[in-house]
Amino acid sequence: MAAVAGEVAGPVARPSVAVAGGRIGPNAITRVAEALGILHGEAARQQVFARAQLLHYLDAPPASMVDETEVQRLHRALRASFDAKAARRLARLAGECTGDYLLAHRIPRPLQLVLECMPARLAAHVLLSAIRRHAWTFAGSGRFTALAGRPIRLTITHCPLCRDEHAMDGTAQCDYYAATFERLFRALVHYDVRVTEVQCEAAGGNACEFEACW
Repeated sequence: MAAVAGEVAGPVARPSVAVAGGRIGPNAITRVAEALGILHGEAARQQVFARAQLLHYLDAPPASMVDETEVQRLHRALRASFDAKAARRLARLAGECTGDYLLAHRIPRPLQLVLECMPARLAAHVLLSAIRRHAWTFAGSGRFTALAGRPIRLTITHCPLCRDEHAMDGTAQCDYYAATFERLFRALVHYDVRVTEVQCEAAGGNACEFEACW
């Protein structure tokens, strides 16, 4: 628990603006719980979920779409409970676990085999099309766009993970999304894909924009 702090300098939360209808898949909560357990143990899980007022999800993990404000609270609590390096590591691990879950349970194995056999640029087009179709499961009330090319650009405008926050040090805050995208692209497009958040709304950007390169 040494990494957990009562008050750690980091993103400053602005008054939250409720957006009607925004819902996100449960992985944005359940994989954070998983990552906390792996890296810091049960006490840290309890502390962070209590801070987010989501302790009930440790007893009964969500199995369907959740209100995006709950996801906002949890990821905000994660950043507030740990120093910046530890919080980013946790968010990345949660994103990697989400990618693993999607590969194991949501993307049919025959399709994965087909993508693995395609040239990387063609596989990227197919994967981008699938991500666009399912953006409603992770972008909430935000707007997702994706552009093929080198690099591939994935953008979430009005991003739910960092909405209403301001990163004091100007660093990007959406490691969870970056790691999820990276895990999928590495498994299905090219083993050496790296996804980087090149601008973030919490750091003054117009949107949260990610570049996938290999």
